[in-house]
Amino acid sequence: MPHRFNAAFTALLAAALFGATTPLAKAWLGSLSPFMLAGLFYLGSGCGLAIAIFVRWLKGRATGAAAQHGVFPLRVVPWLAGAIVTGGVAAPALLMLGLQTTPAAAGSLLLNLEGVFTALIAWIVFRENVDVQVFLGMTAIVTGGVLLAWQPGAAGAAGPMPGTLLLLGACACWAVDNNLTRKVSTHDAMLIACVKGLVAGSVNLALASSLGAHWPHATTVGLAMLTGFAGYGVSLVLFVVALRNLGTARTGAYFSVAPLFGVALSWLLWPEMPSLPFWCAAALMSVGVWLHIRERHEHTHTHAPLDHAHRHRHDAHHQHEHDFAWDGHEPHSHPHHHAPITHAHAHVPDIHHRHSH
Repeated sequence: MPHRFNAAFTALLAAALFGATTPLAKAWLGSLSPFMLAGLFYLGSGCGLAIAIFVRWLKGRATGAAAQHGVFPLRVVPWLAGAIVTGGVAAPALLMLGLQTTPAAAGSLLLNLEGVFTALIAWIVFRENVDVQVFLGMTAIVTGGVLLAWQPGAAGAAGPMPGTLLLLGACACWAVDNNLTRKVSTHDAMLIACVKGLVAGSVNLALASSLGAHWPHATTVGLAMLTGFAGYGVSLVLFVVALRNLGTARTGAYFSVAPLFGVALSWLLWPEMPSLPFWCAAALMSVGVWLHIRERHEHTHTHAPLDHAHRHRHDAHHQHEHDFAWDGHEPHSHPHHHAPITHAHAHVPDIHHRHSH
């Protein structure tokens, strides 16, 4: 299915951008406080996306295209606020604190558990459907994460490293964030990521200042903000689009490959020979991701009437007329109505297939 392939590629690209920020954050933690670095990352994402939104608006005015990107309706504001608090404030702070005492490669791979926590919340709380193959894939990722986290401590006694517990907390916060973001994923992805970046960046920088952190050199600030724009800003925009087209659990599964990109980059920065548990964990997590990629879910289902707005093409689910002058350009965005329809095809829990089974 070309549509699903494109959605999977979007999620994987988001994962690659985000995964690369972990070893870079590890490299900067020696000179920047955790809250300062998290704040610069998010502020860079928010400022960069604000510029992109402004350029998009100027382009729309120049071409005479109607602006279809509006503000958020009041009903989704609580979901967005919850996503900002958990994923924009709590999670990055826990991540930066955890990376201070966790090896870069192990920290990158451990973040794979974000996808697991995301799926568990989606399945248990929001009742997203789960097949046996998807469940087995998540089981493999969980097993790999536990194997990776349970390592000998500095004194030789087996037990979880302190930084590991902080990274697990970051994964849990981002998992809540992902499920809350799903509630607003039909709206402008760029605006969602921009608001989150500006608010989270400001809060983290305020916390850093209150704890006595000093502003770094202008060059460091610029590089950190540029990294945040790509790894947190662009990555989040792509992630929201993937949520819209794949559902929460599947997007989380594809996003689980993010640590692999971080591991590859960390080896370039700090050459070392990983331990045997590390390789076993990597193998288990890779198998889990592979099981998700090859999943196929198909049955007869009925679409209830639905009204919403998002970027779309006139495919089988979007056969509607326009009440405005349309130049034939696709994809485009506007409020539209879905009439009831019953059919069968392979699908995932995207915004048009959130039905019960």
